Amino acid sequence: MTFKLFPIVLLIALWSCVQDKKLEHKMSSIESESNLIETDTIKSIEITKDFVLGKFDYKNHELFIKTNATHTSKPIYLNVEVYEAFVNMYNHAEKDGIQLKIVSGTRNFAEQKAIWERKWEKYQNLNPISRAKKILEYSSMPSTSRHHWGTDIDLNSLNNSYFESGKGKKEYKWLVENANNYGFYQIYTEKSSGRTGYNLERWHWSYMPLSSKYLAFYNNQVNYSDISGFDGSELAEALNIIPNYVNGISEDAKQLKYPKE
Repeated sequence: MTFKLFPIVLLIALWSCVQDKKLEHKMSSIESESNLIETDTIKSIEITKDFVLGKFDYKNHELFIKTNATHTSKPIYLNVEVYEAFVNMYNHAEKDGIQLKIVSGTRNFAEQKAIWERKWEKYQNLNPISRAKKILEYSSMPSTSRHHWGTDIDLNSLNNSYFESGKGKKEYKWLVENANNYGFYQIYTEKSSGRTGYNLERWHWSYMPLSSKYLAFYNNQVNYSDISGFDGSELAEALNIIPNYVNGISEDAKQLKYPKE
């Protein structure tokens, strides 16, 4: 009798095992789907008006990370995805004998305001419009800077002349040839092609897979009433800050579409 029951018991055990596997797979699928939903939700709420205006504490923001001293000349924070891309680029450059150093990264509204108002005081001998234009050669009004987003980095030197000869020229050549492969683009190129806004900045590189999304959100959600709270803010509209400066990036950068297919 025992031997007759054995095949039945075995079949029941096998059936139970199969059901357990099916249940485990189903639970795994549900968990994965839940994770995807959570990730998508995070991405959907990641971009807010306060975020693109720089009105948040990036040092305590879950999407930001403090960079390693190996890669920077001072304590700097970047978006986690941006920093990961930079580290990959840094490692490639190092293998090619090129040293990359981040000299500036994320700046919030308060930090940009300090820079702006220091220069506003410096050029007080100029009339208001000329005063603002002088600062805008290389510095943004608070709430209009891409550095608010944690996507843009300044590399090696803040002087164009550094990249025109010797070591700096080699570094710039390497960046031009390789940085795009890691998502970084020089957005403030020569203005001879009709680009508006800030002057040439060979040091400024933007991680376009993210910054292009933030710019699109900015253009859709921000208006001139949002650009306020600092000396000279009332001039933003007269100077066409949003079309000419916030959107005054290279044509190559403007044509990029992310995610790439």
